[in-house]
Amino acid sequence: MRKVDLCLSSEGTEVILVTSSDEKHPPENIIDGNPETFWTTTGMFPQEFIACFHRRVRIEKLVIQSYFVWTLRIEKSTSNEPDSFEQWIERELGHTEGQLQNEEIMAHDGYATYLRFIITSAFDHFASVYSISAEGIAVSNLS
Repeated sequence: MRKVDLCLSSEGTEVILVTSSDEKHPPENIIDGNPETFWTTTGMFPQEFIACFHRRVRIEKLVIQSYFVWTLRIEKSTSNEPDSFEQWIERELGHTEGQLQNEEIMAHDGYATYLRFIITSAFDHFASVYSISAEGIAVSNLS
């Protein structure tokens, strides 16, 4: 089995829930593979989004490209529905004035059908996520 970026919309991934949305910067931008597009929060924290893989996957490495995100928590679920999330990763990201934050995370116990990304705090009133990337393999289809 070859490793792919499991978070691309071209791989079947969808963003199925967001807590805020701006029509100029919709959540689908996170998974479109275009480095010029992004999703932006609309103020107040926490803000979150849920990515659905529509299959069970094993993630080995995550890369999050963002701007003004201070604290990020990632939860995962192996359920057939977007519930029963468990905390998986929590990171404080460094402030990078004028450039994107590029956070690489080597994943342990990375089995999931859903990932919930929670921005618990930011360096400004707004934050943005340009992309999420998950290197790994599809393990099985949902039954």
